Amino acid sequence: MKVGIDIMGGDFAPDAVIEGIVLAYNDMPSDVSLVLIGPENIIKQKLRDNNFSHNSFEIVHAPDTVAMGEAPTKVFTQKPESSIVKGFSLIKEEKIDAFISAGNSGAMLVGAIYSSSLIEGLSRPPILAHVPYENGKFGIILDVGANIDCKPENLVQFAILGSVYANIILKINNPKVGLINIGEEPAKGNILTQTTYQLLKDTKNINFIGNIEGWDLFTGKADVMVCDGFIGNIILKQTEGFYHMLVKHKLINSYFEQFNYERHGGSPVLGIKSTVIVGHGISNPKTIKTMIFQAIDIHKARLSEKLATAIKNNINFVNN
Repeated sequence: MKVGIDIMGGDFAPDAVIEGIVLAYNDMPSDVSLVLIGPENIIKQKLRDNNFSHNSFEIVHAPDTVAMGEAPTKVFTQKPESSIVKGFSLIKEEKIDAFISAGNSGAMLVGAIYSSSLIEGLSRPPILAHVPYENGKFGIILDVGANIDCKPENLVQFAILGSVYANIILKINNPKVGLINIGEEPAKGNILTQTTYQLLKDTKNINFIGNIEGWDLFTGKADVMVCDGFIGNIILKQTEGFYHMLVKHKLINSYFEQFNYERHGGSPVLGIKSTVIVGHGISNPKTIKTMIFQAIDIHKARLSEKLATAIKNNINFVNN
């Protein structure tokens, strides 16, 4: 297996990315190799700075860099020699099995859709975040920012994808699916949530438990929590902000430390035919290391194939 890594992605690149690769190297399975994508001279110099030989890796020269604020759609036409575009070219040519980057998240999503392609029957790919529960276990919330405006059928597909992820990756048997809303009653919420509720109730192969509210998010009431990317991104960033406030005031304990983003790596893009992990812009070396092993676990679990099967089994209903 080959994992491609965007060396220039993230606020602290290339140093944090190279240091993360060095941290991960000795613990990697023998059947996994890393492909470093970025300016070759910078990669080699940074490896030397960390007392590491460049001969341990495959290097793909990509001299251009994509800034965080650049328009995602223009990146692929105006910067074909950038590390993100090169990475997705390698995915499309099947020269790497997974691609990770803490760079421009919009460009990563565009690349995931158009270079890897969506699995058949899926209309939009969501990204997810892990949520720690008081009982020591984890659930997931999706979407957390890829799709700001959604239709009910999009949320139904997110529920299906999330259920498979929770089962395969988190090892949760028959994961409980909850729809994030402003009340538990079926008639609560806006047109999107009311319609989605009825669709989820009739969707086969998922364990839909109904609406969940804001105070349910960290209790374990649901294993898979579904919402549009607008709501999900607000929840995600509010949680991160709360964690940093706790750190600032030295109120951290073992539970709240689970909210530390570096423990969870990045956000996998679900519903595409390859493994793509989008990292936080402020990813540090520990986060990069975690992302590498996250990509390995997801690819080896053949998650994309199992997601495709799940969507296929529900496609007739979703498209009605």
